[in-house]
Amino acid sequence: MQQLTQDASLRRLSRWLLLGEWRAHPVRALVAIAAIAVGVALGFAIHLVNAAAFNEFSSAVQSLSGQADVQVSGTEPFIEEAIYPQLAQRPGVETASPVLTFDASMPGSSLPLKIIGLDVFRAAAVTPGLIGAPEADSPYDTVADDAIFLSPAAMSWLRVQAGGLVEFQSGTQKLSLRVAGALPGARAGQRIGVMDIGAAQWRFQQLGKLSRVDLRLRDGENRAAFKAALTQELERAFPGRFRVGSPNDEAQESRSGNVSRAYRVNLSVLALVALFTGAFLVFSSQALSVLRRRGQFALLRVLGLERRPLMRQVLLEGLFLGVAGSLIGIAGGYAIAAAVLRLFGGDLGAGYFSGVRPQLQFTPVAAFLYFGMGVAVAVLGCAAPAFEASRGRLAVALKSGTDEVALARLARPWPGLACLAIAAVLTQAPPVAELPIFGYLSIALMLVGAIALMPRLSALVFRAAEARLHPHRTVAALALARLANASSQAGIALGGVLSSFSLMVAMAIMVSSFRVSVDEWVQQLLPADLYVRTASAGSTALLKPAEQNQLRAVPGIARVDFLRTRPLSLAAERPNVLLLARDIDPAQIERTLVLSGPAVRPPRGSKLPQAWVTEAMVDLYSVRAGGTLRLPLQGAQHEFFVAGVWRDYARSTGAVMISRDDYIAITGDREAGDAAIWLAPDAKPEQIQAALRQLPFGGLLETTAPGEIRQRTLTIFDRSFAVTYLLEAIAIVIGLFGVAATFSAQTLARAKEFGMLRHVGLTRRQILGILAFEGGALTGLGIATGFALGWIISVVLIRVVNPQSFHWSMEMHYPWPLIATVAGALLLSAAATALISGRQALSGGPIRAVREDW
Repeated sequence: MQQLTQDASLRRLSRWLLLGEWRAHPVRALVAIAAIAVGVALGFAIHLVNAAAFNEFSSAVQSLSGQADVQVSGTEPFIEEAIYPQLAQRPGVETASPVLTFDASMPGSSLPLKIIGLDVFRAAAVTPGLIGAPEADSPYDTVADDAIFLSPAAMSWLRVQAGGLVEFQSGTQKLSLRVAGALPGARAGQRIGVMDIGAAQWRFQQLGKLSRVDLRLRDGENRAAFKAALTQELERAFPGRFRVGSPNDEAQESRSGNVSRAYRVNLSVLALVALFTGAFLVFSSQALSVLRRRGQFALLRVLGLERRPLMRQVLLEGLFLGVAGSLIGIAGGYAIAAAVLRLFGGDLGAGYFSGVRPQLQFTPVAAFLYFGMGVAVAVLGCAAPAFEASRGRLAVALKSGTDEVALARLARPWPGLACLAIAAVLTQAPPVAELPIFGYLSIALMLVGAIALMPRLSALVFRAAEARLHPHRTVAALALARLANASSQAGIALGGVLSSFSLMVAMAIMVSSFRVSVDEWVQQLLPADLYVRTASAGSTALLKPAEQNQLRAVPGIARVDFLRTRPLSLAAERPNVLLLARDIDPAQIERTLVLSGPAVRPPRGSKLPQAWVTEAMVDLYSVRAGGTLRLPLQGAQHEFFVAGVWRDYARSTGAVMISRDDYIAITGDREAGDAAIWLAPDAKPEQIQAALRQLPFGGLLETTAPGEIRQRTLTIFDRSFAVTYLLEAIAIVIGLFGVAATFSAQTLARAKEFGMLRHVGLTRRQILGILAFEGGALTGLGIATGFALGWIISVVLIRVVNPQSFHWSMEMHYPWPLIATVAGALLLSAAATALISGRQALSGGPIRAVREDW
């Protein structure tokens, strides 16, 4: 009975302490809750949007495979249809459905339409969801050579209904197809068109070509054994030519996930920056709260309260902050995700999920994970204050003015130095599952270590400044004396400034470096005067040799270089690599590509054609300059000498550049999709553009100046990083609020100190000057240290995180105006907060302020 009464008393005491603290300082608690809520909301919202988009994307890919048990495709975009009879007649195969898939170019459109060619009679047993629904009076439209069936999303996008016409581009000719009906089995948001496979081959000049063959096996057939046997036979007869897989097998899931995984993970980590900043706000809030109540806690311990319940009380306060913030964050994150999906779809700017219309689904596991992260951050932020509250010496704690003694443990340098040392080691660690896990841990440890060293650093800096200050400067002398001898409290105040400003500096430098590097890269890759494309997107609009000669013959054109691109599969579990065949001079490759290392000349006597690979090829396929690379071309594996490595900011999955002459010699394909035009000395771009429009196919050509391409590239870059800019701005705002809350709490807690200064003769104006000086000096030190730390973190982001995530390198560039603006805002925020709080602390009069010391 006595134990029950004691437990009830402890619960009542805990409730009084908790509610009393929140009633006395509601703003401080609300700021901490808001910081945690924003961090959890951003992280959870981005997770929900990415998960919904990726799941819908994967489901859309799966829907295109239907009920196929095995799929046979090629390492090149198309395979010869001669393989189809061999597969269809193979024992164990019930149905073999040939499929032709390509992105059809559309005149005047910046996006292509994916067209799927099917044998409707074979597809009925394998992919019935892709069979169109013709009008009742036109049942044979499914095999008509002028008909196409569109998904509802494609109809809405093209603004066309059944019976209307849609224009495509085949070569340099326009092609009109009749919309024969809809695809009722298509998923929401899926933009596709389906037509008869023979018509698709004929209309789009792909005779004799297939993309894959879908196989449905007989009942009882062992799928794994069938796949293994078929793989061995095809590899023996056609080395390196075919891929044998299954819908949604491990290789296909890996291909789908690898395309956007690094972007999704990096965006989620960036969203958690706000939560990380919130952890330091909770720490500063609780540390100041414990300092202010040290006497109360000491009295409770004298009256019989044990250490463990007292520590539990402080942790409980952090727990309630975390629970409240996390609950609000989970609800807010779901609302944000719903709004984003409704207004913008599943694409967050990078283009990976454009056109996808996913449905938002609440995932309890993810919600619990982000809820737990928010609570853990709040509790960890209270750990040090809770330990001090329970372990402090009672005699010292009962005395006034012993706050610095309580924080002495924070001034120990070894924990901070240990964190920095471990962080330095982690920067050299390799990626885990192609993600920079250790890079992220290194950055977190750098922040923790730097903040742990702030008390020692502030003591050294302010003591040095105090020693050099003229003693007659009263305001500055008193401010520096206080900062030099209360370095632990200064360290608490600097924690929020350092974390928010350093992360802002790091992100700003990284984004600026990336943007300037992309700009310089584009300018070097665009040396010509004009650039001509047969279509903005798609793979069906190509220039034939006769049309290329017509371009060369236009008066005023001095030189034309052509480009041919095609995807290649080098590994079944990875996305395709892009092959670029370009008119280049291998002896002057530095003028064409941005090399990340020296060019390597082939060995004397080598007859291998040369290839230049991107940095992603080095990381993903272990290709090295001076080595060799095998590429699947024209149904066979061809070996190339790797003559160099170049930067490519457009494709993180890998690209290979070869000479177009070598490409033609191997494949016989002389078509091209892009042309770079150099003008004669007396020619003007406007005249050449007008002359190009007079060509028979000139109306379909898209002519662009290098400046327009550069501006378009930077616009796409800014749109891709719009979410990054938003998250960075939110972190800055949280940091500003944190700085204001910390300085306000510290200033209000020093009312007795100000009363004593008034007793010894200082005026209100001088005390306010002391506060303004302290705020400016502390924030200035925080900004200087934050910039140094931010620069180091930006180096880790640029040299470790980005190469391990996206496989590209960049040069350092600094956005000085942005950094100066944020630094000025922090200085003004700290000084203004100190002055406003100082006026409030001085409003009670000097006698009332020191009454507790009587």
